[in-house]
Amino acid sequence: FTAEEIEFSYRNSSNGVKRFSLSEESGRLVGIIGGSGSGKSTLLNVLNGSIKPKHGSIKINGFDIHEQKEAVKGVIGFVPQDDLLIKELTVYQNLYFNAQLCFSDYTEAQLNDVVEHALVDFDLVEARDLNVGDAFTTILSGGQRKRLNIALELIREPSILFVDEPTSGLSSADSEKVITLLKRQTLKGKLVVANIHQPSSDVYKMLDKLLVMDQGGRIIYYGHPISAVTYFKRAAQFADAEESECLSCGNINTDQILRIIEARVVDVNGRLTRKRKTSPQEWYDRYMREIDPRVKQIQREHDSTIPKSHFNIPGHAQQFKIFLKRDILAKLKNQQYLLLNALEAPLLALILGFFTKNYVFVHGVPKYIFGENPNIPAFLFMAVIVSLFLGLVVSAEEIFKDRKILKREKFLNLSRSSYLFSKIVILFSLSAIQSLLFVLIGNAMLDINGMVFRYWLILFTTSCWANLVGLNISAGLNSVVTIYILVPLILVPQLLFSGVVVEFSKMHNKIASEKNVPFIGDMMTSRWAYEALMVTQFKDNRFEHIFYRADRKINNAIYYKSFAIPELKNYARESSELYLSTKDTMQLSKNLVILKNEIRKINKYLNWKNPPFVDSLTFNLYSEKTDLSLMHYLENTEKHFVTLYNKGIYERDNLYDNYVAKVKGKDKFFAFKQQYYNKQVANIVTNNSEFIEFQVYKGEFERLKDAVFRLPESNFGRSHFYAPYKRFFNFLIDSFVFNVLIVWAFTGVMFVFLYFDVLRKILAYFETLRLNRANRRRFLRLLNIAEGKGVKR
Repeated sequence: FTAEEIEFSYRNSSNGVKRFSLSEESGRLVGIIGGSGSGKSTLLNVLNGSIKPKHGSIKINGFDIHEQKEAVKGVIGFVPQDDLLIKELTVYQNLYFNAQLCFSDYTEAQLNDVVEHALVDFDLVEARDLNVGDAFTTILSGGQRKRLNIALELIREPSILFVDEPTSGLSSADSEKVITLLKRQTLKGKLVVANIHQPSSDVYKMLDKLLVMDQGGRIIYYGHPISAVTYFKRAAQFADAEESECLSCGNINTDQILRIIEARVVDVNGRLTRKRKTSPQEWYDRYMREIDPRVKQIQREHDSTIPKSHFNIPGHAQQFKIFLKRDILAKLKNQQYLLLNALEAPLLALILGFFTKNYVFVHGVPKYIFGENPNIPAFLFMAVIVSLFLGLVVSAEEIFKDRKILKREKFLNLSRSSYLFSKIVILFSLSAIQSLLFVLIGNAMLDINGMVFRYWLILFTTSCWANLVGLNISAGLNSVVTIYILVPLILVPQLLFSGVVVEFSKMHNKIASEKNVPFIGDMMTSRWAYEALMVTQFKDNRFEHIFYRADRKINNAIYYKSFAIPELKNYARESSELYLSTKDTMQLSKNLVILKNEIRKINKYLNWKNPPFVDSLTFNLYSEKTDLSLMHYLENTEKHFVTLYNKGIYERDNLYDNYVAKVKGKDKFFAFKQQYYNKQVANIVTNNSEFIEFQVYKGEFERLKDAVFRLPESNFGRSHFYAPYKRFFNFLIDSFVFNVLIVWAFTGVMFVFLYFDVLRKILAYFETLRLNRANRRRFLRLLNIAEGKGVKR
């Protein structure tokens, strides 16, 4: 294993690893020591290939680990300092699932055999059926946890193993056990490189080679551990420089090396100063003069082949199955998690159902009637918010809690997409169950009949979008506190821009739109979900479903025959007078724009071609002939809408008579209506609170009432709130279907963001900008100080 002239530094920082070379061979235990922040972990990540050096190369038997990744796959192993354990699973299960991900071609018997051998080799037999837990709930000792972490990596028998702080936080006895275990691996022909924090004398003597680091990632010693003591003693001019260990007991004072390196200058008063006797750069220069040339001269023989490895990761589909099974098993063992997720949706449904169940008095007796309940819209809106909340909360920590495990699995080149899909399948399944429980209980309490599937589909879809948002913030943020601070910041805009808390037409004038839902509203999942619930509750309930087509004909005919066309006649008469008098050309132009726009809208509604005179409705082309054609058109169109109105009334009366006869009486028909048709829902989706039918807005009439009966004009899915259908190019799509598809499209976008880790990259970019600004300010401050001392800029 050779590292030739390697060097690495972090962006906007001098920290990293200064240039040096290294050459090692199988059967050795190499220890790395150094003060905190000296770059030991960074060095391990550079050597194991997790970080690519900015200069130099790292090779195994001549194969470059970055340029020939496939050739060296499975040869290198890495055990980070942090636990890589799934706390809900047992010791055996942690090892078993890890073995499945490492040996795709092994049978079940072979996998069990590998795990059993690992339990014996790492002295974990007694702990095999114990849950791993975490630092607060575990019954495993620190040494057992550390050995299990090492076993997870060594189970696949890598030829080179890097271990970060294997003795950190362990007692001296446990530290010796762990290092002995690593030493045993070298006897099998492995090369082991480990960061070791404050090694004891016994641990120190087990090392075959020692590498010492100083601040700034400077390598200041590389050689035999015993020789290191005399090397630093001679450099510090100790009297007993040639004594490496205690003459009476044979122990080595390992702390002495770091004390020599970091020795401070004493001032005239005998107090230690912050200045070191030998700076990190001086130690590094000494190393480069005395040791590095000898390292470069070492030419080790190798056979130009890669050590044999049984490591063989499964395909993406098989990885997905393993991840899925592992995660399901972990969740099933977490009783608190299961209980909370099982009870949340039913409890919220019970609370909402109870407090929105409004009773009316019939003959002095309180009675609940669905049709008279004014709180149904509020229940539907809260159902959307509950779905968003549940979807976010259940997913907000999913990736964050696996972050350390993901780091290791990324090192093994396991599939990120398989992992993400396993998470998504579990979360979507959980959301499906929660949504179903919520709908069944809520609808049963409020007597909402015939809407279970539609409600479930909308709320489930909403929760799935929230699941993906939760996974994004779980993958992008670095602390649980930040994650749960962000959850309200996601929910509040969903509340504000849903069109319920503040009506779209009454928002800030720079946002509000009279024609369509504002763009910011179209970006809100809550808007699409709530609209779908309200429209389907009104339009598709068993009562209104019978009459909706007739009602739509009647309402649109009333609008045109009683309001729009009479007003257009007024505009036509006024335009004729203005044309003859030529007094107000500006008003004439405005009137003609309105007439042209409205006539085109009428023709689009009726599927008529635009008559030739429409193109003449401009100030330059308007004439008496145009005026006569216009008035004739309006008269005929008004009569046509009267005919449509009469047909609609006739159709509705026939439907009414048939259904009254079918249910055998008007009283039963009225009871049927009260069971399915809610007045408050109807009032909201038809805008009955408005007193005027339309207003002039940007050269056309904008209807303010009967939202659920009028068709949108945009051909790209945009519409007014509570539109019954959406236009997409030349197709009319039911709002229920269209809105559900839109939310699924949003969910797809969130998955793309998740797969490419967009949030993390954005946050990293802004952090880089912040560091650049901080460095610039620091540099300018130093310049000012220098100028104050007379140094030229």
